[in-house]
Amino acid sequence: MLNTRSWGFGLLMAVVLLIITPLSEAYQVPIPTPPKGRGGQCVEDTQFMRRNHMNLIFHKRDLTMRQGIRTPTHSLKECIGCHAGQRPDGTYIPANDEGQFCQSCHSYVGAQPDCFECHATTPAILPANQP
Repeated sequence: MLNTRSWGFGLLMAVVLLIITPLSEAYQVPIPTPPKGRGGQCVEDTQFMRRNHMNLIFHKRDLTMRQGIRTPTHSLKECIGCHAGQRPDGTYIPANDEGQFCQSCHSYVGAQPDCFECHATTPAILPANQP
């Protein structure tokens, strides 16, 4: 004889699964696809940068602010120079604008970088007569 309690629980679970499955797919957050940089090769491997860029930025900050050592390797200025997007007219899109390089991943992970409270979000453009 079939146990009606087991049968009722099984039916309830089936209904719940039928309701939850489409809803879970509708609420999935797409993995970010930040725009590619303009340089040929990043200073480090992509996977390394995804995991460690913040450590590099902190280390660079400490060297620059506390010891006065300035080099282009791992500098935020160099990152922005490569990763700030450009519009068709050649003007730069700030790297922290919606959908741009920095913002696309930081929004995905819920991080609020404070770099741009002091630092430029677009590269400095040199006058035409300067190297």
